[in-house]
Amino acid sequence: MEIPNIYFPNLGISFNLNSEAFSIFGISVYWYGIILTTGIILGTLLACHIAKKENLDPNLFMDFILYDILFAILGARLYYVVFNDWDYYKANLGQLLNIRQGGLAIYGGVIASIICAIIYTRIKKMRFMHFADVAVYGLILGQAIGRYGNFFNKEAFGGYTDNLLAMAILKSEAKPPISQDVLNHVKTFDAFGAAEYIQVHPTFLYESCWNIALLVGLLIYRKHRKAYGEIFCLYLIGYGVGRFLVEGLRTDQLLLWHTQIPVSQVVAIISVIMGIIGMVICRKKYLIK
Repeated sequence: MEIPNIYFPNLGISFNLNSEAFSIFGISVYWYGIILTTGIILGTLLACHIAKKENLDPNLFMDFILYDILFAILGARLYYVVFNDWDYYKANLGQLLNIRQGGLAIYGGVIASIICAIIYTRIKKMRFMHFADVAVYGLILGQAIGRYGNFFNKEAFGGYTDNLLAMAILKSEAKPPISQDVLNHVKTFDAFGAAEYIQVHPTFLYESCWNIALLVGLLIYRKHRKAYGEIFCLYLIGYGVGRFLVEGLRTDQLLLWHTQIPVSQVVAIISVIMGIIGMVICRKKYLIK
């Protein structure tokens, strides 16, 4: 019997996943990249669909994504590099853009995308808040799908748990860092012999489910909004709350320099505050007439 590398013991579900999907001319193609690309494509299609309902040209969003992909990747990488181990990257400049070995942080990509959208809408002489209201639907869908790249990579998990959704990962394949608390609860399962597993919170699943719920909520709210920018601000609030909660469970947090404070929780709090302030401003300045 083949030993699975991922097992949900309280659900009785198991998987045997490889991070590499296939290779072309000796170059590995990873599921992480395939899943991220799928999220980008489906997110763009959703944004274009909603753009039509908003009487906006879908081609504006198709064009935007071509610019944004580059900036989002650079932003995600910069965020990771700065808050992961800046001293290492300063001494190994050749590794700065080596994303094939991992190291992309979604918040960096989101921040870069927002900056890119601000510049893009100014060039196109569009109202940023209206554009953002539409684009954010594609963003949240892409985030929900993209998290499954972590699932295939067996990374970005949380601390030990034995709840209903507890996920056991074959210890030899789990990507570090792994907390001591998790290592103190290494398990074996009768069905898989002496194979050792770590049992953790599947934080990728928590965040993906939160994002799907947020997407549904934003789709419902769209018909009830009173001002341009409300959808975007609700995304900042909703995603910020969810990310703050999920980040608190993770064991691979990026920390503020010389502290034990998770940087993404700080960004999440700022996001929520900005979203609340933004809602007030939008209701005063960008009412839909």
